[in-house]
Amino acid sequence: MRVANAQQMREIDRRAVKEWGIPGMVLMENAARAVVNAITRLTGCPENPPASPPDDIAILVGKGNNGGDGLAVARHLQVMGFASAVYLFADPQELAADALSNYELYQKMDGTIYDARSEETYQQFGRDIWRCAVVVDALYGTGFAGELPEAVARYTQMLNSVQARKPAHTHTLSSPYKSACPKNPHRIPLSNCQFPNCPLPIVVAVDIASGLDAGTGQGAAATVRADVTVTFGLSKLGHYLEQGPEYTGRLIIDKISLPEHVIAALDIPTRLLTADAVRAYLPRRSRDGHKGTHGCGLIVGGSTGMSGALVLAGRGALRSGIGLVQIVTAARVAPLVDAGLTEATLWPTWPMDDGDTMDGRAWEVIAERLAHAQACAVGPGLKQPPQFIEVLGRILQEKNVPLILDADALNLLAARMDLLKGRQNLDPAKTNLIMTPHPGEMARLCRISVAEVQKSRLELAVAKAAEWNAVVVLKGANTIVASPLGQAAINTTGNSGLGTGGTGDVLTGSILAWLAQGVPPYEAAQLGVYLHGCSADHLAAGCGGFGYTAGEVADGLPACRERIGGR
Repeated sequence: MRVANAQQMREIDRRAVKEWGIPGMVLMENAARAVVNAITRLTGCPENPPASPPDDIAILVGKGNNGGDGLAVARHLQVMGFASAVYLFADPQELAADALSNYELYQKMDGTIYDARSEETYQQFGRDIWRCAVVVDALYGTGFAGELPEAVARYTQMLNSVQARKPAHTHTLSSPYKSACPKNPHRIPLSNCQFPNCPLPIVVAVDIASGLDAGTGQGAAATVRADVTVTFGLSKLGHYLEQGPEYTGRLIIDKISLPEHVIAALDIPTRLLTADAVRAYLPRRSRDGHKGTHGCGLIVGGSTGMSGALVLAGRGALRSGIGLVQIVTAARVAPLVDAGLTEATLWPTWPMDDGDTMDGRAWEVIAERLAHAQACAVGPGLKQPPQFIEVLGRILQEKNVPLILDADALNLLAARMDLLKGRQNLDPAKTNLIMTPHPGEMARLCRISVAEVQKSRLELAVAKAAEWNAVVVLKGANTIVASPLGQAAINTTGNSGLGTGGTGDVLTGSILAWLAQGVPPYEAAQLGVYLHGCSADHLAAGCGGFGYTAGEVADGLPACRERIGGR
């Protein structure tokens, strides 16, 4: 599924209007119908006008096309018997052309319109909001950037203060149009409503929550916190990046009659990771396959006190279907890993009484094992022995073996980025290097702050993937997978429960397994990331969002693979 930024979406709209002759008013009408359809289902009135109008629906309207969508929504709701009221944040003569047309139509229908710029209207909104079933946010669309004007922000702050009083369960629309709960006076589709007086309204954002940057996911100080967002054509980057999910709520995507070939012609390089997308990457396993045909993966790392990282990486690989896992680690660490992961083979680097981590002498053992491996991962539990840097450089010179750099391998590399030169000269289409930094590691690699990383995660991942000639997996909420060819995929699986020790090691092991089974690096990274998050989501559904362990995430990988159609 493609994901657009604001500029790309504007270009799609322009082509639809200018090149294909679809009137802008038609697109606005279709957008309004998509929002109305969502509202009528949420309020339990999906087909016919209600016998008695439900509680008020307030529509906050700006002066641009987003406001025009809101005015068209108000018009449709008026026809259906809803008690809708428009709060207009502009002089009518400032409205965009199609928005002005909808304003005049709504006015002719005797629709209720308040001048939101007046103090009297603001005080009235503060009273009316408590009896609204729905508030529609049609203030700003995908072109917004910066901070909300004070005259608008005080309304959105008031709306958010009401949102903050909702029970947590009102934010979980587990199915977009689930049968209504009889205990809920406004028939809101909640899964286990135990509150007969649920604080309302439900907030529905038009295209994107006002105050949210469509390209970066950065939210202004008073960004609207929507329960549901109805977006048009394609979903936007801002829905998924940074604070985007927090402000977007449940996302509904409607094509609003935009022709598929108009969208496809733009060749948008960013995709959303979905089950359908990653299913195509799963390797087909032969019925007569054996451990030798299912790939051999080598994991290099470990140190005293960090043996668990190797165990978890190996477990992630085995649970992802690899045939053989081999581990090279310091001799003092090997017995602990051997006890924790009996299915792997261990290759200690030197005598038992000589250090708790690896140094330059490890290369001889690593080189021998690399000759038998289809993929290699370096870094889990390694710590940062400076004497290992030269070994890392020699591993990077083995260009025929797909390689994952994780954890302290990345921290060591940050001090010697010149070690990448050999691989930077390879054909980007054939790169077989994967780097899996979390934001702190990415900051060290790029020599910038973590805040700077988080501010432009997608752009940074894509730029560095090209610079380093590597697939970059920038971990975090909605992990980004970027290729050196400019492609990117945004993951939507996973939750905050993954913020516990060892889950990154499991991800490294899973990606290693897919590489070893012959999946190309960019696709292998996507598979590992998606299934890793999917396993976490399944665990969260059973234990309330957190409290599960990295080992349990690894153990859930086979079932997740099966659920998406793995063999």
